[in-house]
Amino acid sequence: MATPALTAGPAVALARRPKHSSRRSGWLLFCVVTAALVCLPILAVAWLALNPSENIWPHLVRTVLPTYLFNTIVLMIGVAVGTLCIGVSTAWFVTHYQFPGRRIFAWALLLPFAVPAYVIAHVYTDLLEFAGPVQSFLRDVFGWQRANDYYFPPIRSLGGAISMLVLVLYPYVYLLARAAFLEQSASILEAAQALGLSRTERLFRIALPMARPAIAVGLAMALMETLNDFGTVDYFAVRTLTAGLYDVWLGMGNLGGGAQIACLILLFVLCLVGLEKFSRRAQSHVQSSNTRCKAFERVSLQGRQATLAVLLCGLPIVLGFIIPSVVLLRYSIIYFDVSWNADFLEIAWNSIFLSSMAALCAVCIGLLLSYSKRMLNHRALNAAVQVSSLGYAIPGVVLAIGIMIPFANFDNWLDAQMREYFGISTGLLLSGSVGILVFAYTVRFLAVAHGGLDASMKKISPHMDDAARSLGHSSLGIISRVHLPLMRSGILTAALVVFVDGMKELPATLVLRPFNFDTLATQVYQFASDELIGESALFSLLIVLVGLLPVILLSMTIDGARSGARSGARSGARSGASSGTRSK
Repeated sequence: MATPALTAGPAVALARRPKHSSRRSGWLLFCVVTAALVCLPILAVAWLALNPSENIWPHLVRTVLPTYLFNTIVLMIGVAVGTLCIGVSTAWFVTHYQFPGRRIFAWALLLPFAVPAYVIAHVYTDLLEFAGPVQSFLRDVFGWQRANDYYFPPIRSLGGAISMLVLVLYPYVYLLARAAFLEQSASILEAAQALGLSRTERLFRIALPMARPAIAVGLAMALMETLNDFGTVDYFAVRTLTAGLYDVWLGMGNLGGGAQIACLILLFVLCLVGLEKFSRRAQSHVQSSNTRCKAFERVSLQGRQATLAVLLCGLPIVLGFIIPSVVLLRYSIIYFDVSWNADFLEIAWNSIFLSSMAALCAVCIGLLLSYSKRMLNHRALNAAVQVSSLGYAIPGVVLAIGIMIPFANFDNWLDAQMREYFGISTGLLLSGSVGILVFAYTVRFLAVAHGGLDASMKKISPHMDDAARSLGHSSLGIISRVHLPLMRSGILTAALVVFVDGMKELPATLVLRPFNFDTLATQVYQFASDELIGESALFSLLIVLVGLLPVILLSMTIDGARSGARSGARSGARSGASSGTRSK
């Protein structure tokens, strides 16, 4: 009886080994293919930049490229300074001070997240231009007649573009800075106070250095969005690298020159990605060394100090959300009969359909990527998953060029083959369809979906997978029967964020959309280009209303985390008190 037992063990092991190997190679292949599809736009742009049909790079260097670089660098510096000043200062005040309206400001400071930069640019141009209500009111009050009679800062300028971007991008810095301030222990700040440091010194010498990694991540995200912006800089006639790419590609008809500018944009992106990765490593190190935190008491502000705190926190909300929303609502009511028609419903449906399909694809792929990391701790697989998450760092205009090139080449090759062998034309099956937009949205927002899903999946115990596998369930069965029910809130959150980002996406949609196919974002851009702000108001208002969904979600998440932290602190205090009583 012993001999069969000895021979059966190796036989079973040999029988199981190919099955495990095939499952491992299957998950690895899926991750590698996904990473290759994400890298396809970057590789296509790099190949075209190195092999242009007409090399105009020397001409660009001598003429327009210095202007593009100067405007881009100044724009990024201005946005960096503005977002840091507003985001860090407001986060510090709502975290460490008590003043009237603090609880409202804590979540209301996220509201400008809902307003795209190109929408707020159109609103303030209508308000602040020469024929707008602000300058008209000033002329009536002071008796001015012409523009030469007074000075008013031009809204359509580099400074105006910086202001518009700062108003909608500072929440990136505010959100992460506030989270970092909340995680800091009061014991450190109390020790600094005991050493004689003032409140200002404690901020700059203690709190800010500890929160610097999180602030740097928020700043990198804001600057990536600055590089991706096209609607604002184009509307204000600010020639940045992104706007210059459109000029060279579509205006001059030189795709190779556009690809070369796209590679230059990617260099900026790589620097920002490196900054973010470095900051995340530093952040994890800081957090690991401060696991035991003591809650702090907020300082109550009175009189003039309280008024200044209210103004500091209220002004970004008024300028970044309330004024644009009121203007859009007013124009939407006035022009409702003009805007509300069959075209509006069709365009709204196009945006909803595109964003929904992108959210579905991104969530499904992100879920499989997260599960593949859970299944196999393989170096190549982990590297492929990380590469798959780089799409969000690619600006939309660069992504559009990189996708258009291989898809159009494939369509042309397939059409030539079908004409030669079957005498029929297939046309633009991929590059002329809605599918190319769904692909672009999925590549760009896959990182958003994967990040949230991966965090949700890590909360599920691996023992549940082992139990399901012992009952005979396959990997897909475990995902559908175990993970999906437990990750329902994380899946809905990831799908919602991708959906909202897709509704607001403009640069890639302008280039890749099929003929006679418009979305809410492209329609707003076209109306604004024709100076029809009123007619675009209803389209813009719908984008803003949809954008409020992730803001509400973020506010609920922050409040839930704080409630959990408070309950944890109370339970820790109770356990400490009870243990002290028992020791006595």
